[in-house]
Amino acid sequence: MKKQALWFLLGVVALSIVGAFFIYPTPYTSWLYNSTDWKLGLDLVGGTRLEYNVDTSHLSGDDVSTTLSGLRDVIERRVNLFGVKEPQVSISQSGDEYRLIVELAGVSDIDEAVRQIGETPFLDFRELTELEDGTVGYIPTELDGRYVKGAQLSFNPTTGEPQVTISFTSEGSGIFSDVTKRNIGNIVGIFLDGEPISEPRVNEHIPSGEAVISGVFNLDEAKELVSRFNAGALPAPIERISQQNVGADIGKDALDASVFAGMLGTLAVALFMIIYYRGRGVLATIALLIYVILTLSVFKLFVTLTLAGIAGFLLSVGMAVDANILIFERTKEELKKGSSYLAAVSEGFTRAWPSIRDSNITTMITALILFQFTSSFVKGLALTLLLGVLISMFTAIVVTRNLMIVFSRNKK
Repeated sequence: MKKQALWFLLGVVALSIVGAFFIYPTPYTSWLYNSTDWKLGLDLVGGTRLEYNVDTSHLSGDDVSTTLSGLRDVIERRVNLFGVKEPQVSISQSGDEYRLIVELAGVSDIDEAVRQIGETPFLDFRELTELEDGTVGYIPTELDGRYVKGAQLSFNPTTGEPQVTISFTSEGSGIFSDVTKRNIGNIVGIFLDGEPISEPRVNEHIPSGEAVISGVFNLDEAKELVSRFNAGALPAPIERISQQNVGADIGKDALDASVFAGMLGTLAVALFMIIYYRGRGVLATIALLIYVILTLSVFKLFVTLTLAGIAGFLLSVGMAVDANILIFERTKEELKKGSSYLAAVSEGFTRAWPSIRDSNITTMITALILFQFTSSFVKGLALTLLLGVLISMFTAIVVTRNLMIVFSRNKK
């Protein structure tokens, strides 16, 4: 048993050493991996926060959630095209109104940020028909930007002239098929923000969901049309209602204070465990350090850190040793009964496990609810708390147990 525990611990320690250099790389360890920077949120590095009202009046109840999800995806793609690092795009609801919130870390020029997002970029398709006054004009169809998968530049294989290829989603393909079927020989206008960007004539019924726009335009015009399709294919109109600039200096001060608080808190917890539990406290401190390294490594890989996220991590540090306290107290009770050390350790873990399991599960349920139903600020706390609890269960139950087995002695 000791041999297996020792090999396991050696593997965990090796992983932790690599993780420590990943968290804080040095010039001598760059060969181990491609070093990446920490992903920091708007409140830590400064930047711009934009809030938009989303117009869902043209949607039925069943289409709202799908449309909002598509809107978020399109905005994220648009921002990424401009090279903004770690953009945060989220949707919030207030009553019957929906808000699109865009946080651009490192972007201090609000005008530039607004240009990147755009104002009310709504794409829709309209067909010509005879109006009530006897004139001919456009009316909107149900085909709009939410059904557009994308557009790309292509060239006519015969003439070599530039043309634009548009592809629709599976649902959009059916709608587009109906539109072309009833408009053979007629013009179907493509509008962006209420202004026509192209007025192609339908030559045939197109059931495939792939359309080609050809006409008298040069290469630059074709590229511009592709860009406007891909950038403007929003499923719902948006209107900017607020903007905010966050200074980088404030974020840096907050980050420095958070790092100091984290180091001080971890040190305080470690000292308490060592003073109160002595030898077992040292083992708990080793497990705590492994926990901190593994957790921060996961954060650096997958999480955009915010002040709330750091708060969630600091909260999880205290919870990481909570399980150790339960285990140690149960183990002490077994030792008082006269059990051998290894038997006391085994029984201590067995008796402490239901309490550890239940307390961590309730915390994870709370974190999941907060992550699902709150704003982006609270989501950061919920995510880091959830990840911290999951990793703390591994270090408290698995790592601490193997440490106690390896450093055990055959005595009562």
